[in-house]
Amino acid sequence: MHPAIRLVFVLHDHQPVGNFHDVIEDAYQKSYLPFLNLLQQHSTIRIALHTSGPLAEWLEMNHPEYLNQVSSLAAAQQIEIVGGGFSEPILAMLPSRDRIGQIRQYNQWLEQRLQTTVTGMWIAERVWDSSMVADLANAGIDWTILDDFHFKAAGLTNEVLDRYWTTESDGRTLAVFPGSEHLRYSIPFAAPDTTIEHLRFLASRRQGAIAVFGDDGEKFGVWPKTHKTCFQDGWLQHFFRLLEENQEWVTMSLPSEVIRSDSPGGKIWLPECSYREMTEWALPPEQQIACINARHNAKSDPQQALIVPFIRGGSWKNFRSKYPEANEMYARMMVVSNRLARMPRDSMTDKIAYDEAIDSLYRGQCNCAYWHGAFGGIYLPHLRNAIYQELITAENALDRAEGRPSTWVEAVSSDYDFDSKTEVRLSNEHFDLWIAPSAGGMAYEFDLRGQRHNILATLDRRPEAYHDQVRAGPGRARSIIDSSQRASFKHDGLSEKLRYDNNRRKSLIDHFFDVDASSAAIVSGEAMERGDFATGAYEASIRRNPDRMQVLLSRTGNVWGIPFTLSKAVTLSAGSNTVEIGYRLEDLPNDFCQHLAVEFNFAGLPAQAKGRCFKDTNGSDLGHLGTLLDLKETSLLSLEDEWLDIRVSLECGVASNGGHAGFWTFPIESVSQSEGGFEGIHQSVVVMPHWIITPDANGCWDVLIRVSVADHIVTP
Repeated sequence: MHPAIRLVFVLHDHQPVGNFHDVIEDAYQKSYLPFLNLLQQHSTIRIALHTSGPLAEWLEMNHPEYLNQVSSLAAAQQIEIVGGGFSEPILAMLPSRDRIGQIRQYNQWLEQRLQTTVTGMWIAERVWDSSMVADLANAGIDWTILDDFHFKAAGLTNEVLDRYWTTESDGRTLAVFPGSEHLRYSIPFAAPDTTIEHLRFLASRRQGAIAVFGDDGEKFGVWPKTHKTCFQDGWLQHFFRLLEENQEWVTMSLPSEVIRSDSPGGKIWLPECSYREMTEWALPPEQQIACINARHNAKSDPQQALIVPFIRGGSWKNFRSKYPEANEMYARMMVVSNRLARMPRDSMTDKIAYDEAIDSLYRGQCNCAYWHGAFGGIYLPHLRNAIYQELITAENALDRAEGRPSTWVEAVSSDYDFDSKTEVRLSNEHFDLWIAPSAGGMAYEFDLRGQRHNILATLDRRPEAYHDQVRAGPGRARSIIDSSQRASFKHDGLSEKLRYDNNRRKSLIDHFFDVDASSAAIVSGEAMERGDFATGAYEASIRRNPDRMQVLLSRTGNVWGIPFTLSKAVTLSAGSNTVEIGYRLEDLPNDFCQHLAVEFNFAGLPAQAKGRCFKDTNGSDLGHLGTLLDLKETSLLSLEDEWLDIRVSLECGVASNGGHAGFWTFPIESVSQSEGGFEGIHQSVVVMPHWIITPDANGCWDVLIRVSVADHIVTP
């Protein structure tokens, strides 16, 4: 007979692709290693352990002894190894081929490295879609764990969530464990005795009940104050001892053991869902707050209490709507995935490069940069940069795999970002420039293929539900980890930095301001937009020559109600590391006099950092890349990053009316939340060449801008 209750304890350790070595090392020393060492001292404490692929590869490189220790505990059946997608992707985001490929690749890696069998997997962020069942089964998965929130949304009650269930799709089945939200919130934040009492209650309700805890391993040492709680104050040691002292009625079991010994509670089909908080974070700010309030109100009203399980937020996929930058990364990822799908490995001239492209694609699917909630996520530039670095690496590898010539140029168009409108991709061996004619004719991605860096991996400043807490200030805002605690503010003056953008922070954004517009008004956002070009739709056409491609963008719009046509021709040649952008305004009235500023953004080049600065024509240092500049009659401005080996130069020719460009520069800094508190983050630097526009005798005005990237920075 089973003991009164079995505790299934599933730990999920993860570090995203692109995270800093020191951050991961700190997590290793504060959480992963002390947890494992303590576990080894308590042989009856048994857990299922999921270590994400990016973290496992880091451990193999930096601490292989840790993986050896895990392997030994797995051989002793104290740990069950849990698989997953190799790079910890949101499976619901991926095409079927990549879901199966990610899972199989990681299972094979785990089984070879740890000398064990993998039958279950961790679903990243517990983002669920029933269409995944057949893919998981086809990849060799027997079981997984989701939240009890999923099951309650399907109509099941607490009384039947003390067992696992079976779900099905396309005739394939999968066992699913319901992870307890109660345990997720009490471990390790409530006293250990509280969890034992909860287990006692479950045991009294049904002999042989199963309680499932499944959550982040970083809760044990990395989250604020948890290292002190779990290890210095002995919370985890106390918890393990309590479990040992109560072995006569509570036993720790591994998930695969439960499936072998127990029948499922029945069949259930779960709705598209994630954990409760995630469904709330996916909503726009006002709706997010309304959803949270609706749940709280229903809980406190006996007449509405029964509907609480059915009050949930939105679909995880709508992070791509909430954050267009997430959709841009997703769309870029799909370009690579589809290219791979069209290119059978056997037809490639370089199969090693083809396999490298698959690995880089999978890493570019790591979930963390595609969303935002209690953690930095998409707000963290180094995570976005890492995604683009992997996707650009994959494209470069595919070029080698299919034997592309050393110099080439190409211009193609398609609906790349899935908005039912056409975008244009202008590329050569140095650059990949992506243009959205329907959205102000903006350039929304600019890949430097040699440096594997997207200098347009920007992030717009937009309202967030927690910004009211930022406005409340230190001492009044509540912690996102524990609402009984005050929130921490990692930087001063954050409430003054809450600004929201009226247009995308991309490049080739065409602004018309008053003639006397000042740099201060531009920086503060007080300068009024006088034209309809910044967000208006442009007509696009492609002019093709064998070694030279040009994308011509044209719009007839108005400034102050005055109609005229603005055209910008973006030209790229094979072998060239310069993009030429010719601006021409036509049909201007004789007395026309307005201020044109063309916005460029540069991302991933940090501010206030050594070796990263603006330089003028003479190579003089003009300040770090967050410096506010107001330069008069300037022909050239460069942005230099010695760490990334990038020097981008904007050179503006003399305009047709004899005018020289001025340059405004200023940083874009967002205010976001993470597990460590509220913080300001440098997202990009705006560089705006600007002119006073007056027409020639034919009612025209034109200028040529060159954007060049040096192959290498030569430093003294």
